Amino acid sequence: MENIKMTPAERYVIQPVSRFISKSTTGGIVLFVAALIAIFFANSPWAEDYAHFWHQHVVIAFGDYKLDMTLHHWINDGLMAIFFFVVGLELKRELTNGELASPKKAALPIIAAIGGMAFPAIIYLFFAGGTDAAHGWGIPMATDIAFALGVMYMLGDKVPTPLKVFLTALAIVDDLGAVLVIALFYTSQLNLTFLFIGITLFILLLIFNRLGFKNPLFYAIIGIAGVWLAFLLSGVHATIAAVLAAFAIPANARVNERTFTKELVHLKEKFLSIDPDDKQPDLTDKQIHIVEDIRAVAKDAIPPSQRLEHGMHNLVTFFVMPVFALCNAAIPISFAGGLSAVTLGVAFGLLIGKVIGVSVLSALLIKLKVVTAPKGTTMRKLFGVGFLAAIGFTMSLFITELAFDVKIHPEFPDQAKMGIILASVVGGIIGYLLLNTKSKD
Repeated sequence: MENIKMTPAERYVIQPVSRFISKSTTGGIVLFVAALIAIFFANSPWAEDYAHFWHQHVVIAFGDYKLDMTLHHWINDGLMAIFFFVVGLELKRELTNGELASPKKAALPIIAAIGGMAFPAIIYLFFAGGTDAAHGWGIPMATDIAFALGVMYMLGDKVPTPLKVFLTALAIVDDLGAVLVIALFYTSQLNLTFLFIGITLFILLLIFNRLGFKNPLFYAIIGIAGVWLAFLLSGVHATIAAVLAAFAIPANARVNERTFTKELVHLKEKFLSIDPDDKQPDLTDKQIHIVEDIRAVAKDAIPPSQRLEHGMHNLVTFFVMPVFALCNAAIPISFAGGLSAVTLGVAFGLLIGKVIGVSVLSALLIKLKVVTAPKGTTMRKLFGVGFLAAIGFTMSLFITELAFDVKIHPEFPDQAKMGIILASVVGGIIGYLLLNTKSKD
């Protein structure tokens, strides 16, 4: 193959950056760095200024109508809706064509995810039940996909692929559980008029989906400007609208694989039949038209939901989640007053609850031959996955912002975040050590 000549900028800047972005561990690294920056500022002389920056008001007005929220609120209700939209797309893909499409394959990760949500909540209530902090039981239920998979992929082939798939499926089901918890238990008072409008617009999206309408722009406009805004004004958390909108996106392509292959072969033959002019570096008009036809048929061969998921992945990984971490991970670290019931409940809920719910429950079901273990899995590696599931960073921080009334108990969010950080660090280290062995051990 003829070598492609690269400019110095391409060789020394663009190509290395592209390689860095394409690695599976990169998202976790960027998120980790953003969290460290936030924690640094929260424990520095600039802590007050840092907090003030995120609580500035940002107003969007249309005549007499306006949305007036703090930057912190815009990030958690608006920017994170993009994250939940991609989560919804991933979940839909797994349910239709992925690991959750087959009941046999889906059984273990679904049961493990349910156990990994139930036991952390029970352990949290053991510490904080009967107190004003009891409403935070949903905080230790969530697993952070980016961090957990980032740690796992750092180990390369030491972790068998089926186990990576198991953790991915488990984390996606876990996200769905977190979304349901937010919808059912962390929603404020409802405005039924706006809720009715939001549901009506969602049904409209489903109808257009069934009619075969596949323009992503249409779904984006109705989903964001319609469903998201209506849910935001209704009192139901706006991120729920993002997941619903994702489920309304068509998951089948305009052109099936067989038609795509035939059309591609036909266009290739047409392109090759044109006599190239080697003296001219530019394509001829006929060649340009054929290339455009190839691009069009390639676009039509990708389902809109998959195209959006792929196109938005980097936006979520390298912008949405780091900004969320910068805004929400600013945790003042202090052990002067000891560890509160909230901190202990969250930390042990994640560390012990996830291991019991994910690893112990899975091991028991495998032992009883109710389900089949992922190929190449040992008990050591299964417990390693359980500890990685204890990394509850993004979603746990998100639920923390919804669980407590800061006007009544301003100390609870910081106490919960302390527990999240402790559990995530300890769980990540133990999980890494347990998984850092050859697959044949």
